[in-house]
Amino acid sequence: MSESYNTITLEIDERGVATVTINRPKKLNALNDKVLNELADVFKAIQVDDDIKAVMVTGAGDKAFVAGADIKELRELDNRSGRMASQKGQQIFQLIEDTRKPVIAAVNGFALGGGAELAMACHLRIAGENAVFGLPEVGLGLIPGYGGTQRLPELVGKARALEMILTGKQISADEAKQMGLVNEVSENPEEASMQLLQTILKKGPIAIREAIKAVYHSGNRSGYQIEADIFGQLCETDDFIEGTSAFLEKRKPEFSGK
Repeated sequence: MSESYNTITLEIDERGVATVTINRPKKLNALNDKVLNELADVFKAIQVDDDIKAVMVTGAGDKAFVAGADIKELRELDNRSGRMASQKGQQIFQLIEDTRKPVIAAVNGFALGGGAELAMACHLRIAGENAVFGLPEVGLGLIPGYGGTQRLPELVGKARALEMILTGKQISADEAKQMGLVNEVSENPEEASMQLLQTILKKGPIAIREAIKAVYHSGNRSGYQIEADIFGQLCETDDFIEGTSAFLEKRKPEFSGK
């Protein structure tokens, strides 16, 4: 199954994996207002579609995942409109992070500015060998505005995050892996992403959903209580009974998602 938007394509395979592709290769898949609006629409639909089990986000072509924001649009911003643009991007990328289905960014080529921020909003990141990451906004007299100043320190630590943001330097896929920005470097990031998703989807679907929720509360004081609450709730699911029974009976579990 496939569905087309103006700047994005959505394809859903028989396994329930949705591939969301930013489809502006001639513009290096740069984020403009239209792309952001369609990303919001796509992820709102994904969250309520029970047939979709997992998501891969990528960019069309081999030159760029997303090369950044549309500079012509940025140039028109003032204090009020700039704040609103930042908040809009933050809300849309938070929508992606809040998706309780695994979301992997398959990063091919440049992931700069808003592209790096989009990748960081996904739960996992697999980079192609040609991937390049960077937050070059200070070179425009700006800072990252779609959550980059918050998510990057969580992933790589404050010192490394500040170095990347303050210098605007670009880093290779291997450097990104060493820093903890990406999970894996692969010759074929889309294929590697699909393989990882297939491994994940063999596990209990309710547990997967709740694990994502718990991990994203790890920086809060309430995180431990949320973990305990979820653990208790899962103990009363059919998937828990099936999973533990299968382990004791030395067979593969058949989860129902209940």
